[in-house]
Amino acid sequence: MRAFVLRRVGEVAVIEKPVPEPGPTDVVVRTTAAMVCTTDVHTMRGAMPVAPDVTLGHEAVGVVHALGSAVEGLAEGQRVAVAGITPCFQCDSCQRGFSSQCQGRMLGGARFTTRRDGNLAEYFLVNNAEANLAPIPAALCDHQALYATDMLSTGFVAAEHAELALGETVAVFAQGAVGLSATIGCGLLGAGLVIAVESVPARQELARRFGADLIVDHTQCDPVARIMELTDGQGVDAAIEALGTPQTWEAAFRVTKPGGRISNVGYHGEVHEPLQIPLEPFGYGMSDKQVYAGFNRGGRGWLRRIFRLLENGKIDPTPMTTHAFGFDQIERAFAMMASKEDGIIKPLIHFDAGGA
Repeated sequence: MRAFVLRRVGEVAVIEKPVPEPGPTDVVVRTTAAMVCTTDVHTMRGAMPVAPDVTLGHEAVGVVHALGSAVEGLAEGQRVAVAGITPCFQCDSCQRGFSSQCQGRMLGGARFTTRRDGNLAEYFLVNNAEANLAPIPAALCDHQALYATDMLSTGFVAAEHAELALGETVAVFAQGAVGLSATIGCGLLGAGLVIAVESVPARQELARRFGADLIVDHTQCDPVARIMELTDGQGVDAAIEALGTPQTWEAAFRVTKPGGRISNVGYHGEVHEPLQIPLEPFGYGMSDKQVYAGFNRGGRGWLRRIFRLLENGKIDPTPMTTHAFGFDQIERAFAMMASKEDGIIKPLIHFDAGGA
């Protein structure tokens, strides 16, 4: 099979690999569609140590190709999706509700690429398949289902961690695919005012389409001062950091009112210095502000919840897809994600024209 791999830091390529064989509780999936994630770009740049020639990718759907001997409830040829993390759902961390920290390891549920081959390949393996694979409803196309695997999953967790009550105010810093998904999630949870911080006009427009009430362009004003002005000097009830920079991290603290919540979902792996907490907005440690750092939850049940929202027309994330490629163009798609060329947000990768 063909697989898109990280040859070494800074170098990617498509190479030939053997089709994986399933263990007793595994399933091998034939890929029909996938997406490139900015996390793959971080990995290429060396943000996390991985093995040479490991397959990249963690956003893919397909059809069941081969079943492990102990797997029940799934059938060959069935359309399935898997989240970007694949926890065991058996260890203490999973049982405590922290599936992304599976087996007590930091982000231990994120097995694709970091602990074994990812799924930007013609076939990929899913561990603990009964818990991690979700059949795709007939009403959904592959394109829709793909968004449940990571972008919506991660953005919705960020919104849930903001613990919004009906009518509360929230600021979402950055409107990439995860930030846009968080904006969608805030609306679903009943936020009364959603302020999106974003400078790119196309992303601003998507933010409005997905439920942002106000846009703050950080290139045109001080975003902290503007958000405080828009909230009559009170600040917001919650702030979501969806970019992963020291500037947005600190701004989230500054715009959150005392007793508010900061939900971090931005990836700070390319920041090579400790993150700072501004002391005065933190009440010198006594502001009653809560900080929650979260990630994709994973699992069949979580995917089914998102599928239900998609099936019933409550959300449509597909306008985030700005470009489409065949798998033979994967290197071009990846280069565009790395440079953010042509306003790219999410590229759809077709493996099987009939499935997408």
